[in-house]
Amino acid sequence: MPSPVADRLEQLFAERGATEYHGEAVTQTEHALQTAWLAEKAGATPELIVAALLHDVGHLLHGHGEGAATHDFDDRHEELGFRFLAKHFGPAVCEPVRLHVPAKRYLCATDPAYRVSLSAASETSLRLQGGPMSADEAKAFEAYPHFIAACDLRRWDDLAKVPDFVTPDVSHFLRFLERIL
Repeated sequence: MPSPVADRLEQLFAERGATEYHGEAVTQTEHALQTAWLAEKAGATPELIVAALLHDVGHLLHGHGEGAATHDFDDRHEELGFRFLAKHFGPAVCEPVRLHVPAKRYLCATDPAYRVSLSAASETSLRLQGGPMSADEAKAFEAYPHFIAACDLRRWDDLAKVPDFVTPDVSHFLRFLERIL
């Protein structure tokens, strides 16, 4: 039996998922599905697969439009998504969502190969999100219990921007969601 949160998420993807994913050649839904599919293929836990699917739900919830970053505006989608998801899920889902933006900052500070792999749109948002972490910030970030999951999610996030990449549909991933609720 579908839950109210699954119904709400399905509604968000149906209503707002066809919008462009912030300067990339995929939609919000395509990006979410690709991220979740990469997590599933990597053998992630059901909680991390759900986090991968929903890591950008904040973009679907707010009303800032598709071009916030191009207007020098950090929409703080990770915090909005975290607050929404925390009403329904535990830390294994919510914390990687909350930390996926700091994970980008962390990876840029600690892995030079990661930084050069970012798309132009990700570089723009990185600047708005504070740039690479300082050494002290990186050390503090490593102390978070879900820091590794957030870094895994971040890497899948950055790979999930491939036009016409075929993945299972939203209902496939909502089964993981139903299992962990």
